[in-house]
Amino acid sequence: MTFMRLFATTVAFCLLSPMTIAAAAEATYRPTVSSLDIGHFWEAYDAAVKVDDPAQQRAILQRLYIDRGTPGLQAFMQAKNYTAQSYVDAIRTYPRYWASIRSHTLRAPSAIASLEPELRKFQAIYPELRPASIYFAIGALKSGGTTQGDKVLIGAELATGDESVDISEMPPKMQTWLTGYFRSRPFDNMVLLTVHEFVHTQERGPGQNLLGQAVYEGVADFVAEQVTGRKPQLPYIEYGPKNDSAIKAAFVKDMEDEDTSGWLYNNTNNPFGVRDLGYYVGYAISQAYYQQAPDKHAAIKQMIELDFADKKAVKTFVDKSGYFD
Repeated sequence: MTFMRLFATTVAFCLLSPMTIAAAAEATYRPTVSSLDIGHFWEAYDAAVKVDDPAQQRAILQRLYIDRGTPGLQAFMQAKNYTAQSYVDAIRTYPRYWASIRSHTLRAPSAIASLEPELRKFQAIYPELRPASIYFAIGALKSGGTTQGDKVLIGAELATGDESVDISEMPPKMQTWLTGYFRSRPFDNMVLLTVHEFVHTQERGPGQNLLGQAVYEGVADFVAEQVTGRKPQLPYIEYGPKNDSAIKAAFVKDMEDEDTSGWLYNNTNNPFGVRDLGYYVGYAISQAYYQQAPDKHAAIKQMIELDFADKKAVKTFVDKSGYFD
C-alpha cells in the first residue's frame, strides 16, 4: 500500500478555507494533521483575560477550548493530566509569557506542508509504517511533544518558541530549561520533533527501566535523523560524544533502575549538569546497532519493532550493539 493511500484522509488546517468533500477527494492526500485547537485556545484566552474571577475563567476555558477540542487535544490533556484549572493557573501566573508566545503559535500550521515529504522518506526506510494523526494544540507548559496511541501531540505553546519569548515570570529552574530549549529554535526543528514523535507511534513502548526507556527515546532520535538528516539542537547532542566514557560509566550503574529521573525528562541538577543525557545514550546504542548491522533496512525495522517493555529483549538488543563493550 502506498504512503498516499495510507494517509488518504481529510486534513484539518485552522488557517485554510474549508474544502468540500468532493474537492478534498480530488486533492493530493496528505497526512492527517490538525491545528484547529490553536485558534480555539486563543479565542478562549481572549475571553478569559477579560474577567478576573478564576471560576469564570475556568468555565470559559472549558466551554470555548476544551469542550470544542479535537481528539488530539483530548488525548493531550489525558496524557499530561491537563484540566481547565491547569490552563487558568498558567495564564494567571505567566501573563507575559502568553502575550509573547501568541504570534509564535500561529506559525504552527506553516510547518504542516513540510511533513508529508518527510513521512514519505520514513515509509521508504520502514515500509511497515502505520498511519497516525498529528495534532498541534496548546498545552499548559508541560510538553512540547508527546504521543498517545496513534496520535502525535505537539504543544505549540512550547514547540514554536524562540529566544524572544518572555520567560521572566518563570521559576529559576524553568527559566534555565526554557532558555536552553528556546535557544535550540524548536520551531525551526518542528519537522524533526514531529518525526521523532511519529516514530513513537510505531514503537512498542515505553520501557520498564532506565535502559529500556533510554533506548525507546534514542531509537526515535536515531530514526528521525535517518529520515530528516538532522539532529535536535539540544545540549545532550554536543555534550554526549565529548563525554561518552564518563556518561557510559555512570549510566551502567543506573540502567536497571525504574527511576529515570537522573537521565530523562529532567533538569540540569545531575552530576553532569546537562539534562536528558539518557536520550544520548539511547541514540548512541541505536547508532552502534545500526553500524554493525549488515542489512540497514532490517536494522531500522528491528529497532522500531523492539518490545521496549521486555527487559530481556532490550538487553539482547543492547548487547548486540556492542556499545558497552
